[in-house]
Amino acid sequence: MGAATSAYQVEGGWDADGKGPSVWDTFTHQGRDRVFKNQTGDVACGSYTLWEEDLKCIKQLGLTHYRFSLSWSRLLPDGTTGFINQKGIDYYNKIIDDLLTNGVTPIVTLYHFDLPQTLEDQGGWLSEAIIDSFDKYAWFCFSTFGDRVKHWITINEPNMLALVAYELGAFPPGVPQVGTKVYQAAHNLIKAHARSWHSYDSLFRKEQKGMVSLSIFAGWVEPADPNSVSDQEATKRAIAFQLDFFAKPIFIDGDYPEVVKSQVALMSKKQGYPSSRLPELTEEEKKMIRGTADFFAVQYYTTRLVKYQENKKGELGLLQDAEVEVFPDSSWINLDWVYVVPWGIRKLLKYIKETYNNPVIYITENGFPLDEAPSFDDTQRWECFRQTFQELLRETNFKDELQWPG
Repeated sequence: MGAATSAYQVEGGWDADGKGPSVWDTFTHQGRDRVFKNQTGDVACGSYTLWEEDLKCIKQLGLTHYRFSLSWSRLLPDGTTGFINQKGIDYYNKIIDDLLTNGVTPIVTLYHFDLPQTLEDQGGWLSEAIIDSFDKYAWFCFSTFGDRVKHWITINEPNMLALVAYELGAFPPGVPQVGTKVYQAAHNLIKAHARSWHSYDSLFRKEQKGMVSLSIFAGWVEPADPNSVSDQEATKRAIAFQLDFFAKPIFIDGDYPEVVKSQVALMSKKQGYPSSRLPELTEEEKKMIRGTADFFAVQYYTTRLVKYQENKKGELGLLQDAEVEVFPDSSWINLDWVYVVPWGIRKLLKYIKETYNNPVIYITENGFPLDEAPSFDDTQRWECFRQTFQELLRETNFKDELQWPG
């Protein structure tokens, strides 16, 4: 049984002991209702100073795995190895050592949305330069912590980062550029992951014997009208634009799904662009990207229905490129944006198994919001978890690997 956190969401200590600012520090300090009630992560859960209390909770829960992320700017305040913050190294060394001492396996994420502000000022994920910067950061982390960490996630939910940051502008840098920058950011995120995987594979794997992957957000989708061919095809496109966009290059052949390439190219042409808004991967890049994951890490929360929505006006946007409308079934119970659909995770895992050659799968995130639905008590939440677990058990291959706690 495991639990997951991320640095910005739990650590606090935003400027303590030499830590540099991250994009989330800048984003939240600007106010303007960018986050709920203009809250910041300056203090958050205080894990930077209260780690011992967190460890007590981990032991009390009987966790076997604990996933956490490293704050890039706590380790390397300006994003480069030009200045290394020893206090940051000491903090994460203690977490890793304490976990191992207590029989808990650390799963470490290199990047969970909190880019050092100095790198954002140089173009961030829209700049090709970020690929080399991330690789050097990954190399530093592998060399510093890899003697004890055997499970690495390079980038958390790159598909959601590209969409929410660069398409919607709800994450830093908070400047939406609909239909264009989402693809450029995704392009660089994939290549940054692949480069860092190769660094581990060639320089550290033989001695450290660890595994490296990236975690992909994937909600399950079903056609709104199961008897509608157009809704069925729209559902396939929704999966391709969300999950396969990142999974296919990495797990299959190094290239984006054909339907994604054709849809973006078609819409781009209609809109008067001289070429597709989706950057093209070279043959060398495809070779570099293909096969750069040692397991399939997926993050499931919810399910949606999909309906064909023709882009008659040639509007910009990822959903407009896919020509889909996505919405929940009105009968589903919801906790904020999470609609409780236990069977969705079973269908998602079955799809991954059949599409990606039966890989080893790690569910690196799953759960329900705590404070957005006060009428939804712990008994109901626990029942949702139980139903989700039962759906996993319906897949024969998972039966021997899963146990229901308690």
